Amino acid sequence: MPGICWSFLLLVLFAHSCRGFYLPGSYMHTYSTKDAIYAKVNSLTSIETELPFSYYSLPYCKPMGGIKKSAENLGELLMGDQIDNSPYRFRMNVNESVYLCTTSSLNEHEVKLLKQRTRDLYQVNMILDNLPVMRIAKQNGVNIQWTGFPIGYTPPNSNDDYIINHLKFKVLVHEYKGSGVQIIGTGEEGMGVISEADKKKASGFEIVGFEVVPCSVKYDPDVMTKLHMFDNISSVNCPLELEKSQIIREQERISFTYEVEFVKSDIRWPSRWDAYLKMEGSRVHWFSILNSLMVITFLAGIVFVIFLRTVRRDLTRYEELDKEAQAQMNEELSGWKLVVGDVFREPNHSKLLCVMIGDGVQITGMALVTIVFAALGFMSPASRGMLLTGMIVLHLFLGISAGYVAVRLWRTLKGTTEGWKSLSWSVACFFPGIVFVILTALNFILWGSKSTSAIPISLYFVLLSLWFCISVPLTLVGGYLGTRAEDIQYPVRTNQIPREIPARKYPSWLLVLGAGTLPFGTLFIELFFILSSIWLGRFYYVFGFLLIVLLLLIIVCAEVSVVLTYMHLCVEDWRWWWTAFFASGSVALYVFLYSINYLVFDLQSLSGPVSAILYLGYSMIMAVAVLLSTGTIGFITSFYFVHYLFSSVKID
Repeated sequence: MPGICWSFLLLVLFAHSCRGFYLPGSYMHTYSTKDAIYAKVNSLTSIETELPFSYYSLPYCKPMGGIKKSAENLGELLMGDQIDNSPYRFRMNVNESVYLCTTSSLNEHEVKLLKQRTRDLYQVNMILDNLPVMRIAKQNGVNIQWTGFPIGYTPPNSNDDYIINHLKFKVLVHEYKGSGVQIIGTGEEGMGVISEADKKKASGFEIVGFEVVPCSVKYDPDVMTKLHMFDNISSVNCPLELEKSQIIREQERISFTYEVEFVKSDIRWPSRWDAYLKMEGSRVHWFSILNSLMVITFLAGIVFVIFLRTVRRDLTRYEELDKEAQAQMNEELSGWKLVVGDVFREPNHSKLLCVMIGDGVQITGMALVTIVFAALGFMSPASRGMLLTGMIVLHLFLGISAGYVAVRLWRTLKGTTEGWKSLSWSVACFFPGIVFVILTALNFILWGSKSTSAIPISLYFVLLSLWFCISVPLTLVGGYLGTRAEDIQYPVRTNQIPREIPARKYPSWLLVLGAGTLPFGTLFIELFFILSSIWLGRFYYVFGFLLIVLLLLIIVCAEVSVVLTYMHLCVEDWRWWWTAFFASGSVALYVFLYSINYLVFDLQSLSGPVSAILYLGYSMIMAVAVLLSTGTIGFITSFYFVHYLFSSVKID
């Protein structure tokens, strides 16, 4: 608790000291006419393989000064982003057609690689002033927006492949007249401020849109090689005939060109991401989530009201009797009152339970704080990797809460602090250890595929250093605070001899599995959009709805676990500890099964066993995190419910 109080105090002080700022976005750049602007290129990506590769792994034109990597944060590195400079140079408000370079004759390896990347539907991801390039294509008369553009294309009923070698860019610009308004943001350029003193410097043009029309054009290499990089050429129309398009085959020399048109726009800089965040089928998305929220809230409300009335009636009947009648009632009646001497008996595998509860508190806190900050606009899409970086940092520092809760529960179960250091180490290593093992196995596959999403050895050492130098010590500090915290006293004594549990007509695991369906009903619609954003490259930015769904999920998990715990106690089964955990935690099984369903029916384009193994590996990590988080919510609620229930009963 002291750690939480200090964190909250620092947050309040920070919020008090902040000035107004635009969210989302990064530091705004303004350009004067003819200022040079260089585009950057990110990793090549595909929804078929989910294996990103470096842009320069293909025979593209290279910048004059050589390839230079941009500084990347931890989240970008883990997501497989590799942002490099490119030879594409624009000059503000200068419309021009430009020659870049002509490759040497393609060899067998280059042709094979280009054909493979083309048929795997790889996309080039280009960035200008921190905006990803957007391609607008028409499908069935409807405009569909895509980020990136394809490497090439394969015509229907053809074995030939054609490369995209001419790009028609349209850059939307808005004239900005420095108003002296302060703008603070965290983007790829770090933090910046535009103040009254920089009014003149800030005036100019800001980039608010970046679109492309990709073409394949066959040039005469003998003519093109006489040109130099950035020489002007005549404008080119995208050819419709395959004979005028650039085929991919051995000994071909490919010339790369582009043209750029600057168009003035009324879009303001703070709104420039709106076009990217528009989701197709948004009306269905909003109505389906609202419907889900209303149905689940209604069901949970009914269950909770009925449940409260039942418990209150039992307590009232029990407490209105005198002592002799109570004794007679104990002999005649069955139910939760008969397990009063066993309800707080230490469960099997109590250390594992404490470890999982500690890690669950850590994951739940990380998810809640991250989604709150994202809903407030701090996790801007302009700041690539910021969401994942924020989650990792929060997970590291919330180790103190994991250690505290786990050790305090351990003291409650054991009645002693002996072994708290070993427990704290186990908490610090349990979930991160599972993630580390899965990621290492997947990383060997990625290394073998030479993908940019493979974690380099240097980053492994960074992650291990963060783990053992920040997370582990903080977990130990939290464990120490747990040893100093006030004991949780049981309201009743535990008998020395365990009470025999009556035979059940049906196994308890059946109820546990059924209980997971209600929390899953809260989650599954939002889960579809989250999986689509991860695996289909779509932007996900409805964090406000995600926050509502998360809060509703917490409530439903708590209610389901309490109801199932009460049902177990009513049939004189005092082994409620693990049941309370898995009653709500069983939603993780449905999440994993839904992930498999999504792989089979919605990711039909995913090709090859490597891609499927990667998908299942990451889905397993997600399912374990959901198990620990939802299980912890259910367990803690049930623990305090059982504590309150038996402290309300008069026991001699």
